[in-house]
This record gives sequence, structure tokens and C-alpha cells, in this order.
Amino acid sequence: MIEKIENRGRVTIPTDVDVVPETLELVERWGADAIRDCDGTDYPEALKTVEAKVYSTYYTTRKDNGWAKANPDEVQQCYIMTGFYTAKEGPLEIPLMKGISPELLRVNTRDDIKRWWEVVDRSTGRAAEPQEWDYDDEKGCVILPEPVPFHEYTVSFLAYLIWDPVHMYNTVVNDWQDVEHQITFDVRQPKTHTYTLKRLRRFVEEHPYVDVIRYTTFFHQFTLIFDEWKREKYVDWYGYSASVSPFILEKFEKEAGYRFRPEYIIDQGYYNNQYRVPRREYKDFMAFQRREVAALVREIVDLTHELGKEAMMFLGDHWIGTEPFMEEFREAGVDAVVGSVGNGSTLRLIADIPGVRYTEGRFLPYFFPDTFHEGGDPVKEARENWVTARRAILRKPIDRIGYGGYLKLACRFPDFIDYVESVCREFRELYENIRGTESFCQKRVAVLNCWGKMRSWGCHMVHHALYQKQNYSYAGVIEALSGAPFDVVFLSFDDIREDPRVLEGIDVILNIGDGDTAHTGGDIWEDAEISSLIRRFIYEGGGFIGIGEPSGHQYQGRYIQLAAALGVEKETGFTLGYDKYNWEEDRGHFILEDCAGEVDFGEGKRSMYALEGTRILVQRDREVQMAVNEYGKGRTVYISGLPYSFENSRILYRAVLWSSRSEGQLRQWFSDNCNVDVHAYVKNGKFCVVNNTYEPQSTVVYKGDGESFALDLKANEIRWYNIG
Repeated sequence: MIEKIENRGRVTIPTDVDVVPETLELVERWGADAIRDCDGTDYPEALKTVEAKVYSTYYTTRKDNGWAKANPDEVQQCYIMTGFYTAKEGPLEIPLMKGISPELLRVNTRDDIKRWWEVVDRSTGRAAEPQEWDYDDEKGCVILPEPVPFHEYTVSFLAYLIWDPVHMYNTVVNDWQDVEHQITFDVRQPKTHTYTLKRLRRFVEEHPYVDVIRYTTFFHQFTLIFDEWKREKYVDWYGYSASVSPFILEKFEKEAGYRFRPEYIIDQGYYNNQYRVPRREYKDFMAFQRREVAALVREIVDLTHELGKEAMMFLGDHWIGTEPFMEEFREAGVDAVVGSVGNGSTLRLIADIPGVRYTEGRFLPYFFPDTFHEGGDPVKEARENWVTARRAILRKPIDRIGYGGYLKLACRFPDFIDYVESVCREFRELYENIRGTESFCQKRVAVLNCWGKMRSWGCHMVHHALYQKQNYSYAGVIEALSGAPFDVVFLSFDDIREDPRVLEGIDVILNIGDGDTAHTGGDIWEDAEISSLIRRFIYEGGGFIGIGEPSGHQYQGRYIQLAAALGVEKETGFTLGYDKYNWEEDRGHFILEDCAGEVDFGEGKRSMYALEGTRILVQRDREVQMAVNEYGKGRTVYISGLPYSFENSRILYRAVLWSSRSEGQLRQWFSDNCNVDVHAYVKNGKFCVVNNTYEPQSTVVYKGDGESFALDLKANEIRWYNIG
């Protein structure tokens, strides 16, 4: 068995001026070696000499309303589109702020509205000429004197962010009263750029006890809009609509060599969300922003280092332009990244970031009143969060864990305090056992979509792993991969187009999602070069797993563009006249051998049918849910959806092995109980067996040489062994 682990270190806790004794107690009980402040708190004088690293939350874009009010021209801006308005006979008035919080946004009339706004006839897609519309400031309406009757129109306009969206969120959730709205200023612009560096230097001089500047963040908030009642109206964790201003856009035009249109951001009102296939102009804009942001981050990080402090980035608020898997981020020189851990996917999103000294996961629940209230059960949420994330940690560990929020709320729940103490102890144990090595990998798999590494581990993700009915059947695949014994890479179609050799060394490709989305490719499949390269990959022996509507796009007599390889097609109404005879189900397949009952396909897909020669594993009411096929030397697997569960993770595991013709490798570092995982660290001479459930489990454990032994585990238990 393993050696004893020192019960201190690798843990960060929050504090405030009214919880000093409690903080000191938890430093000892949780073994914390770092203490942090939070939004709305102050760091206590009494803790400045404690033997622990001090993190200070630092906002580059807010908490200085004096500057923001004195420089209203450099307040951050956002592109917004109105609702759709139908013209009747006569003039059409379109109110700009209907459905939008006036506390959050203020229409920007300072800059040339005819240049930076756009009125679009949504019935034709044509942008109205500037002379075809006017703006009535008193009414807050754009007016079209002579619109085309019964055409629909929208207005895309710039607005100032007069209340930082994150501060607004925190204020609403925590019911803060009589709190001044913090205004968001734009560090990219000249005056504020110069002021920001002076402000940072002054902050460090006034806070000599701080060791780590925890930047929150650099410099643009993701799209987060509230309505008149301060309810979330629209949120996109990847959204770039709040990273704009005429100053920024004019620089973009010079670099790109073409005129900017608001539509490049607005995208018909979809705001280029993660499901939209990104077009050239949007990709150009994102790349421009990443370069610009990285250069400015580097400037701030260099100053941070000059002042003797570490620079940590929070992967969450105001992170747009700092996508951590892109080359530009490496050039920024950030020391560490910390982010919220909602599940295994978010854990890997943090742990896999290249080029930083260390990573830290902020575990849930946050110490907020939405959880820590009378009748609340924070222990339940904490247990679920830890056990879920642990699977991913055992594949790729973060270096530290921590919690955020308001400590006095947590201290009212002693059972929660006790449970987190055990989590901290267990984290240190597993970290010490696996650091400096890699976990055993069966195969190298590639998730193929339009985003590639930019969205590594973020495919189908809602921030903090929130549930969405339309995507959980796909997000579950990414979640399963986060704890699976595979080397996972994320490829874009552009990657393959630019260098087909990126497919060399890939065992299995996964294409996951609904048709005509960025996750499956949409009209990219009209590119014969792309479709041919993927078909060749499979034909020459590669594996392919398609989930949902893989390669789904109506083109040249097909909806599923890889139908010949996958052996399935979708009935869209265009082939109803063709008879289908292949409906026989055959469940006696390697992939389903661990399934005790019916497979959970989540939302599944309607109207999928099998082509001749395809082996159907599951069909329901003559709709194919799972099928396998041989294509040349390659193998393919079709699954209609795969929500996360231990049983479904085992299905995916077997599907990867079968599609890569590796069934014989199944019982290597393997448990015959899908509720139990085995992780091996051969270089360190150790392996562990983990019960992922809240109930006792029995299993047979197979080691790397095929030898096995029976094992009983308590609820959530992790058992460590030496190899050999």
C-alpha cells in the first residue's frame, strides 16, 4: 500500500473580516495553504501574517467607478439585436431596449450610429441603407419611414455596459442591498490602458501581503444579458458580443483588410453561439481578439512579475479572448489558471491547459445563499461534485483545489465542513500518488467538430455543467471521455484541411451532435476534400463513432453525409418512397455485453434507419438507436445519444475498442463492474480502484497482465495498490 501523505497543502479557502477565527480553524482542519478574498469581501488585517499564500481577487475592468464615470467614452460596449418587428402600412418604429435591463445597458449614441449600427430586413437578409432609417433618441426607437410592408426588421446596435454583468449577477443572487453598480471599463482603449498599469502598480504597493494576483479576468465578459426584471435573458459562455467598440473594430478592419459589419457578431440573432457553424469573418474576428488580448495580458503579467507577484487567471468571468488551449494564450505568460469545476469535463478543461505552472479547481457549491440556506443540502451537492470530478482528476490531475464564496454561510453547516475536510485529505492523497506521470491509455481518440482545440472539453458545455434538455445526450459523451482511459484530442475540420497528417496516430474519430451544427459540421460536408479524407481514414482501418446526427447536412441526395460508412441514414421525408427492410435487432454484440437492461439514449433521434448490411444493435419502433458497420478495413458505430452514466461510459469504452478492432484489450486495468474504475500509473508503480457510487460495490479487478482479484469497496471508496 501507499505511504502516508502529509495532511497540508494544495487547498485554497475564502475569508472575510467577520470570520477570522473560523478561517484559522479551517486552515488547520482542511490543511489549507492559501487564503483568498471574494467579490464583496475584504481581506482581514489579522490574517496578513498567517503562514499561507494570499490570493487577491483583482478586477482589471471594474471596481473603479470614479475612473469609469470620468471616462464614459471608454466604458465597455456590447452588440445587441432587437426582437423581430413586422412592418405594416406606413412607418415602422423599433424600440431598442425592449426586453433588456436599462440598469445593464445604455444605448451608445456617442459614436456614429450610421456606421456602427445595422438595420436588417430579415425577410431578405438585406441591410438597409443608412438613409433608409433614423433614430429617435427621445422614444428610444429606430424609425423606418418606408419599410417594405409585412417584411420583418431588426436593429443591431452598440450599447454601453453600465453595470458589470457579473457584479449584477452576484448582486441579484446574493440579494445585496444599496450596492453601487460597478461600471465596466475597456482596458483595450488608450486612456484606460495607461491608467490600468498605474492602477495595478498602486494596488500592489498598497497590498504588500498579497502573493498571487487572481485576475478576474482579461478583459471582456462573455455574453450575459438580463431583462427588465433582472432575470437572465441570454447567456453564452463563449460569446464575443461584449468584446467590441469602434476603437477595436477599426483596428480589426485594418488588420483584416475588409469592412466590419455588426452582422458578423449578431449572426441573425444567434450571436455565433457554439452550435452555429462559424464563418470566415467571425473566425477572423476571434483570432484578432485573441492576439490583441494576449499582447495586453502579457504586458500586465510582466508588470505583475516585476512587482514580485504571481499572475493567476480565473477561467470564467471576462475571459473572452483568452481561450486557454490556443497558441496565443501560451504567449501571455500567465502563471496559473483557476476555474469552477462542475463535472469531469470542466475539470479536464482546467487540468489539460498547457503552458502554465499550475492549475486550480474551484469546487462547488459556491458559498452562496442559493445553496447555503435553511433547508439546503450543501453536503449532497459537494459529494456529487467531488465524486464526479474525481474520475477526471485520476486521468489528469489539477494541482490544487479550493472553494469560493462567503465562508460565514458555510460555517453554519458543520456536516459540510466535515465532508470537505475529507475531500481535501483525499485530494492530497491521490495527487501525491499520480503527479509526474500519465495514466494508462488504451487508445487515442479525436473529437471532430468546427471548433477543435479552441473548445477542448467544452463541447456542448453550459458553464458549471448546467443541464439542457437538448444537449445532455451529447454532453454526456464528453463527460464519459473525461474519465476514460483514452488520450483525447480535439480536432477541427480546418485542422484536417490544412494538414491531413493530423489524423495519423488517431485510432477513433467521434462526431457528436445534431445535424447542421458546428459540432457535426453542417455545410462543411459539402467540401469534397474533407468528406473524402474522413472516408479514407475509416476505409483504411480507422474507427468512427457518430452520435446524434453525425455529418448531418442535406446535400446531394444524403442527409447523413457519411451514411455509406456509418450504415445509417435519416428519413427527412425525401426518401419515404423507398422501402426499408433492415430492422432486425441483434443485441449479442461486444459493445452491449455489460448492459443489464435497456440502454439510455437520452433524447435519442427520430427517423434513423439502417442501410442494407448494417448490424442493428438497438431499434425502437423502427427507429435505429444503435448500429455498427464495417467499411473497408474500418469499423463504425452509430448511437442516437449517450447521456452520462456509468453504464453508458462502459458502452462508449467498448465502442472505442470495437471500432479500433481491439476487443482483446478490454481486460487491461479493468473492472467488471461499470460502477468501479481502475486507473494505472505504470511509471509510478501504482494503481487505484475507485467506487464512483454512493453504495458499496463488489467487483473483479483486472491488472495490466490480465491477472485478477475480487474486491469489495465501501461507498465512494478509493483503494491504492503498488504494481508488482
